[in-house]
Amino acid sequence: MLKELHIKNFALIDRLDIDFESGFSVITGETGAGKSIVLGAIGLLMGQRADIKAIKTGEQKCSIEAHFNLSAYDMQEWFDENEIDFDADDSIIRRELMASGKSRGFINDTPATVHQMKELGEMLMDVHSQHQNLLLQKEDFQLNTVDIIAHNIKERTEYTKAFNEFHAAEKRLQELKDDLSANQKNEDFMRFQLGELTAANLVAGEQEELEQEQETASHTEDIKEALYEADQLLNGDDNDVISNLKQVCNCLSRITGVFPSVEELSERLESTYIEIKDIASDISDSLEDVEFDPDRMEYINDRLDTIYSLQKKYGKSTVEELIEERDRLQKAIDAIDNSDEELKEQAAKVAKFKKEAQKLADTLTKTRTKAAKTVEEEIHKRLTALGMPNVQFCVELTANTAEDASHLTKDGQDKIAFMFSANKGMDLRPVSQVASGGEIARVMLSLKAMISGAVKLPTIIFDEIDTGVSGKMAEKMAEIMQEMGDANRQVISITHLPQIAAKGNCHYKVEKHDTESGTTSLMRRLSDDERVQEIAQMLSGENISEAALTNARELLKR
Repeated sequence: MLKELHIKNFALIDRLDIDFESGFSVITGETGAGKSIVLGAIGLLMGQRADIKAIKTGEQKCSIEAHFNLSAYDMQEWFDENEIDFDADDSIIRRELMASGKSRGFINDTPATVHQMKELGEMLMDVHSQHQNLLLQKEDFQLNTVDIIAHNIKERTEYTKAFNEFHAAEKRLQELKDDLSANQKNEDFMRFQLGELTAANLVAGEQEELEQEQETASHTEDIKEALYEADQLLNGDDNDVISNLKQVCNCLSRITGVFPSVEELSERLESTYIEIKDIASDISDSLEDVEFDPDRMEYINDRLDTIYSLQKKYGKSTVEELIEERDRLQKAIDAIDNSDEELKEQAAKVAKFKKEAQKLADTLTKTRTKAAKTVEEEIHKRLTALGMPNVQFCVELTANTAEDASHLTKDGQDKIAFMFSANKGMDLRPVSQVASGGEIARVMLSLKAMISGAVKLPTIIFDEIDTGVSGKMAEKMAEIMQEMGDANRQVISITHLPQIAAKGNCHYKVEKHDTESGTTSLMRRLSDDERVQEIAQMLSGENISEAALTNARELLKR
């Protein structure tokens, strides 16, 4: 449950430090006093989108921090999975918003993502605002409500896995059909292209080799001239470098015995002589190898022309890319040739996965059918207690209908509709179409009370769920919230009705004050005497009468 809430520099709030109790508590205050600001701060802790406009004017940073006691709830696993330290007695969620636009979140002083804060927040608190009454129009809310009562998480998980496999197989089958259809339209042209690329006998890397050989062949005369000149300089009659080096080696070799210091020079020169002699031999051999071959040159030019032509035609820049295109065409042609077998195999997979998903969908339907009866009985009982003696409430469970062959969806095969009639002689119709504002408020409170008992949510906050009701019905709604609070749960109701305010174990008031520096909102817990004054004011307005005080005391006494 929520133990403490600390807010600093958020909207009209300078600083707020408030403690909360277990059970049923109420928050009251004039319209515009700042109750929605407190809810906005809690929303940030639950991962809602941050807006720098929420920072109090003139401040650079705002922070919201909440402390929770989770000792009565099994949440250790979530903290372990997210590698966050767990303190059952004092778990802390903090959100900081800077004027620069940066937002930071922390769970037990560990940096947390918005997703983590939202996920944990949904496990800790449910904030029911007035606009949530619109959820009654949404099929997924109604379906989820039945699933919560059905406790069918295991069945839904198994079905979701099977449905995803079925959906993926169906998608693959359609892709095969689409590819086959597109390929068949171009089959003749594709076969021609494949034949053209196959006939080219392309080899990876050959373009670079041919281009280099072409470059060499085009400079044959220059190469032969350079090699001949080098050969003559090394071995020619006029300037025989090799013979001269040999004579130098002999000269030094003769004196190494009497002049030891030249021995090293003699060895180095001998090594150089051997190396240069080898080089001269290689140059001589190369000279013989360099010959201009017109037939080879013609082959190279023709081969490169073929490659360049194919590259231009297919919009490719390398032989490797042409080979990839050839292989792609081959794969497409193979798919056409083997299409019947491949389609048959994939269709068999679709049928298999659909059968498995259908079986699990049937199981899911059974859990929902049973739970629907429980929901009908529970809501009927609660709505009757809330002043609807002739109410009819029915959970209409029907099969999905779809244009395609499959009626299975990610949620199963069922459609849920909450059907409602408040008066005798009226046909059942969707609750969102026929219920008044006050009736919808009572239906939603009944649903929330039922759901909260099933999911064991620590904290539930109702923001003016009493809209459209008054008098005795308001008191009945307060009793339901009180009952929820007594069931090891924390329930906080923001209300304008004295009948509800009087039922709270704790009473908080939000007030707005004008100061020299501007307008500020604050929230405080009321004493017993202050509660009498507040409820009396809610009954009679600003001028509190003695009768209003008497009525306030009577409400609190009841």
